[in-house]
Amino acid sequence: MQIGQLAQRADVAIDTVRYYERNGILPKPERQASGYRRYSEDDVARLQFVRRAKALGFTLVEIRDLLELSGRRADDMAGLKVAATEKLADVEHKLEELTRIRDGLQALVASCPGHGPLDRCPILAALAEEGA
Repeated sequence: MQIGQLAQRADVAIDTVRYYERNGILPKPERQASGYRRYSEDDVARLQFVRRAKALGFTLVEIRDLLELSGRRADDMAGLKVAATEKLADVEHKLEELTRIRDGLQALVASCPGHGPLDRCPILAALAEEGA
């Protein structure tokens, strides 16, 4: 299949396919005599793997590592579990940080009456405080 068909089947943009090739996420394809790239079902599966891993928050560097691990099917799964566990810890840390930010914003919004002179706005005052 050609690049347009691959992109459509994997639900990614053609530029994304080229980007993944340049960055080693997708192997360089064979070329037909005409010069067109030729892709296989394995390439579709690889791009779908990348999309699912990205949806779970993995970076492209981490995805490259996961792909490398997945290519060694005879190895123990411990390495893959460690990678997933680390990503889960990262996501939980981000959730804690987002919760802290949300709580802070809720407090600021609740403290503001929403009318009156701007120089008396508690939101601006809180943001202007040292260490805020």
